[in-house]
Formats: sequence, structure tokens, C-alpha cells
Amino acid sequence: MAETKKKIEDDIAKIDKNLEVKTTLELDDVVFYDVKKAPFDLYGLYLGELDVFKRMPESVANSVSTGVASLNFNTAGGRVRFSTDSDYIAIKCVLPMVRNFSHMPRTGSTGFDLYEVEDGTCTYVKTFVPPKDVTDGYESLARLPDKRMRSFEINFPLYNRVDELYIGLREGSRIDHGDRYKYDKPVLYYGSSITQGGCASKPSNSYQSIISHDLDCDHINLGFSGSAKGEKEIVDYLASLDASVFVCDYDYNAPNAEHLKATHLPLYLAYREKNPDTPIIFVSGVKVIYRNEDLIKRRKIVFDTYMYAKEHGDDLVSFIDGHAIFGGRYGNVYTVDDAHPNDAGFLRMADVIGREVEIMLKRTAKKDT
Repeated sequence: MAETKKKIEDDIAKIDKNLEVKTTLELDDVVFYDVKKAPFDLYGLYLGELDVFKRMPESVANSVSTGVASLNFNTAGGRVRFSTDSDYIAIKCVLPMVRNFSHMPRTGSTGFDLYEVEDGTCTYVKTFVPPKDVTDGYESLARLPDKRMRSFEINFPLYNRVDELYIGLREGSRIDHGDRYKYDKPVLYYGSSITQGGCASKPSNSYQSIISHDLDCDHINLGFSGSAKGEKEIVDYLASLDASVFVCDYDYNAPNAEHLKATHLPLYLAYREKNPDTPIIFVSGVKVIYRNEDLIKRRKIVFDTYMYAKEHGDDLVSFIDGHAIFGGRYGNVYTVDDAHPNDAGFLRMADVIGREVEIMLKRTAKKDT
């Protein structure tokens, strides 16, 4: 039976070359560059400790919880930008492990996405697809139509640790910094596994990445699967970051409505004390159907924080009803398991949340000028 299955897989790879992934690059003129060094520009990752890629200082992550300490090394939201005139781009990544899920493609958990960037517009080029037998890293190649100077962005995996990433270019090619974002300060996201990107089919299909590409804005993804519970240590860290907009989306990971009530308003107060001029977008849990009293209570708690802010004169807040995000005509198709969005679900989230982010970005941009 196993031999028959392998023969079918091999035949498919022969029929459709797009499904064949080569792990050994047959290039005699490739030069690999470490993305931790200039002129590469890293975004969405903590740059103070570049031994391995991480999203926040280890000392902070360790102080929050074991879950955050572990998931800190998942590179959700990480990106590298650069420009080159090479007519191909290769990657060589070093991974200490490969995480496999029953409900999320490996292209999303472990793959990298390549985009061309021109005048603030990002155009998808290719996903560097992990081979099915990957264990500790892989190589992949994207060929370009010609040799001219272009700016590129590579999106990191959503649910895997990456120890090293090297970019391979044709020997003798020019290389320089990539295009910068329209907005200097990143949009900050804090939340659950959905925020982290589960279960997008590729890294750039998380809702934050879609918004980032649409609005040409940098972002920091502090989504921690099952581990976003509004602890004081993480709230203090969130408040220490200089963000353009803060999207607060951790309803799902509060163990119950009582925990959410005990942490949600205090999170707002602590963040606002340190960031009086940063817009905050509150998002309640996305659900197709609110099936129990706990979910209804949670939505009210998030809304109550928003109303408290408004009643105390804060006009830099907005509320997004998560139930409304996944409602409507196509509500049945947005998730893989009644919780985690598929690509359609993330696109829907990006559409709704992205509109609020755009409004807030424009408001702060006007204030800066």
C-alpha cells in the first residue's frame, strides 16, 4: 500500500512540475548572503538578539508564560527586504524542527513567500515550498524573467522556528537595501493563534500580511497560539513599543469570560497610559455562530472596554464585532474547524480590520504633519 502511494505521488510530480520541489540547487554561480547582515532589512522581528530569529526579547517572553516563551521563536510576521538585479533568488533556511498540523498546510507553517515591491505595491512572485521530507531546513529557487534592479520582500513562516536564512543570488549581481514602507511606525497586533496566522495556506495570507501589503505598512505580529491571556508582563511590553496603531485581538485565549473581564480593561488602561496618542482597535472573537453564553459575555466585555474609553473622552478607539466578520452570505466557508480561518477567512478579516487600520493610519499621519 505504501509503495502504491509513493508511486502515485511520484507520478503526480512528473505530470505537474509545479508540484515537484527540488532540495538541491543545481547552480554553479550562486552566492549566499546572511539576511542578518546589511544591506538586508528585517521587519517584524526583535533585532536586539539575532542569534536566532524571534519576535520579542527572550527575557520578556520567558516572564510571560511557557507558551509565549516557546512561540516567541515562531517567525509569524517576520520579513526581509532587499533589492537586487539577479535573475534568480534562492533561499537556504536552517530549521531546528518542522511543525506539522492536520489542519494547516506546511506552506503556511514552514514556507516563505517572495514578493516584488514597486512604489508601495507588493506583487506575489512565489512561495518557497518545503519538501515533504524536510527535517532541518531546505533550499528553494525562484527564477525571474530578466536581470534588472528590483526590490523584494520575503515573508517568514507563521508556525516554525528559523535559526538561519540565507539569500542566494547570481554571482556578480548588485544588492542593496529594499523599499521602505509608507508609514514609519509598525501596526502592532496582539492575539491568539488566529492572530499568529493559523491556518493560512502561506505566510502572506495571514490577515496582518494582507493588510500590510494593501496599505504599505510595516507590522509586528504578537499572536501566540493558545497563549495570549493579557498578562501584565506582555501588556508592559506591548506598551513599550512605538506603534502607529494597536490591534487588540486576544478574546479567544482568555480561559473564560471572567478572566477576560479581569484583564481587558486593565490592558487598555496600561497601554493608554504609556501611549496616549496611539489608536487602538478592539476586536472580539470571530465566530460564525455564538453558540453559548460565554461567547456572548466575551463580546460584551470587549465592547464595554471600548465604551469605557469613549465615555472617558478617548476618540482614538474603535470596536470590531468578530461575529459580524464571519457572518453574512458566505459565513459557512471562512474556517477550517469553526475557529481558525482558511484563506477566505483571513481575506475577510483583512477587509474588515484593514478598513479600520487604514482610517487610523490616516488620522495619525495627519496629526504628525
